Amino acid sequence: MFSGSIPALVTPFRDGAFDAPAFKRLVEWQIDEGTSALVPCGTTGESPTLGFDEHYRVIDACIEAAAGRVPVIAGCGSNDTATAIRHMRHAEAAGATAALVVAPYYNRPTQDGLLAHFEALAEASDLPIVVYNVPSRTVTDISAETMCRLAEIPSIVAIKDASGDLARVTVHRAGAGGDFCQLSGNDDLWLPHAVLGGAGCISVTANVAPRLCADFAAACARGDWTGALMLHDRLFALHKAMFSDASPGPVKYALSRVHDWFSPEVRLPIIPASEASRKAVDAALVAAGVL
Repeated sequence: MFSGSIPALVTPFRDGAFDAPAFKRLVEWQIDEGTSALVPCGTTGESPTLGFDEHYRVIDACIEAAAGRVPVIAGCGSNDTATAIRHMRHAEAAGATAALVVAPYYNRPTQDGLLAHFEALAEASDLPIVVYNVPSRTVTDISAETMCRLAEIPSIVAIKDASGDLARVTVHRAGAGGDFCQLSGNDDLWLPHAVLGGAGCISVTANVAPRLCADFAAACARGDWTGALMLHDRLFALHKAMFSDASPGPVKYALSRVHDWFSPEVRLPIIPASEASRKAVDAALVAAGVL
C-alpha cells in the first residue's frame, strides 16, 4: 500500500504555538522534492506534547496542504486505547489515508493485550492501520508472532518496524505474506531492510533531505543496489546526526539551517540541540551536499 520515502514530519512551533504556515510550506517542499507519503503527529512530530485540539489541527493542516497528491498517514497512537480510537475517528473523518499507531507505551501490555488493543482499534474505525513497533521508546515489543497475527486483521495493512531486528523482515514476510507492507523505522537500516524486501522508510532524515531520500528509495525500488549504496553512504552521517541529541532537536536545527522560515523551537521535555549536536548536523549537511 505504501512505499518510498515517507518523512515522519516535525511539528514546527513559534512562540510556543503550532506554526501552521511553516508546516504547510514544509509539506509543499516535501511533495515538490519527491516524497511519496507524509506522517504528521508521529514521534518526530512531538505528538506526546500536543493537546487534542492541537493534534487535530496538525493532521487537518497536513491533509489540506497535501490536497490528495500523496497519502497522509496520521499519527494516532496512544497508551490509552480509547484515546487512540478518538484520534483514528478524527483522522478518518478528516480524510487521512491511514493511521500510524504505536504500541501502547508505559502500560507494558502483554502480547495478548497488544492484540486486544489493535483489534479494538480495527473494530472502531475503518481507517487502515500501520502498526508502529519501537520497543526502545515503548518498552513493549510487538513480537514477530504477534505481528503476523495482527496482519490477519484486514485493516492492518503495514508495519513501521523500528525494532532494529532485520531478521523480522523475513519472518514477517513468511508469516504475513509477501504483499504485507513493511516499512523501516530506522534510517540507518533502510538499505538492508530494502534488500530483505522492505517497501520504504518512515524517515527522520527525509525531513531535511527529501530529494536525496526519494532518490535513494527509487534506486532501491528498481534494484539499483550500487546506486542505493552510494546514496546510503552519502546520507549516513546525516542519519546519525539526526540522533546526536534527543529527537527532534537535531532535525529541527537542521531544517532551520536549510530554510530561513523554519524555527528550531522544540517543546519541553525536549530541549534545543546541544552545541556538539549542532556541529555534527552542520558537518553532515555539508557531507550530504544539502548545504
